[in-house]
Amino acid sequence: METLPAAELRRLQSARLLRTFRTAYDRVPFLRARYEEAGVRPDGIRGVEDLQGLWFTRKSDFAAAYPLGLLAVSQRDASRIHASSGTTGKPTIVSYTRTDLEQLSELCARALAAGVVRPGDILQNAYRYGLFTGGLGLHAGADRLGMTVVPVSDDHPERQLTLLTDLGARVLACTPTLAWAIAGVIRQRGHPSETLGLRGALLGAEPWTNTMRAQIEEALGVDALNLYGLSEVMRPGVSFECREAKDGAHVQEDHFIAEIVDAETLVPVPAGRAASSC
Repeated sequence: METLPAAELRRLQSARLLRTFRTAYDRVPFLRARYEEAGVRPDGIRGVEDLQGLWFTRKSDFAAAYPLGLLAVSQRDASRIHASSGTTGKPTIVSYTRTDLEQLSELCARALAAGVVRPGDILQNAYRYGLFTGGLGLHAGADRLGMTVVPVSDDHPERQLTLLTDLGARVLACTPTLAWAIAGVIRQRGHPSETLGLRGALLGAEPWTNTMRAQIEEALGVDALNLYGLSEVMRPGVSFECREAKDGAHVQEDHFIAEIVDAETLVPVPAGRAASSC
């Protein structure tokens, strides 16, 4: 899937997008009203090109449909419910069917494999488990790859460093802030990175900079790679960095279509052209 020819990828995207659109149109009254308002109907859609830039699902839509008004299946068909932190109001509720969870594990496995992971490696997973999707998502991907998982789910850098040292994890998965804090403890203790045995760190769930990357890599002796996702769209595993480049994210294009739009006009921006703000 990661190496499909462009034409074949486009056909797959169109088929999957049309199937998703028809399901939402038929089963989610809230979305059907939005589509009809935009003048979009299933019989007029042939491929990706017919849907680009036609409508947007906003954070306010999740609030208006709270808690489960955007479900395209019966609630009893949902295998799991996750949610955002709710820092700006009520949390965004996201439901997963069994098929969704299979896809989540596949996407996370790809992200891990494209980074620094090998089957049999120990993964110290310090993303939180619970309503936040990151911990369970990365865990499922690691299981799929045949890794050994240490489900720490803990923000204490001293404890993280102790477990990294004692258990010999090859990969650390956590937020950049926690990796930065672990690096700080290493510097304070004069702890040589060679004693850790880490090969890589998959960092996400918050913004970070290349300056942070350099300092984390030096202190931990790792390749530090960005992992991207969002509550409203699968999360995590939407896109990821590879250690060969560390220069932008690989979008998993058989599942996600990236569209760059001008933030003010909401009009798609052609390839190669800058927008006033995006």
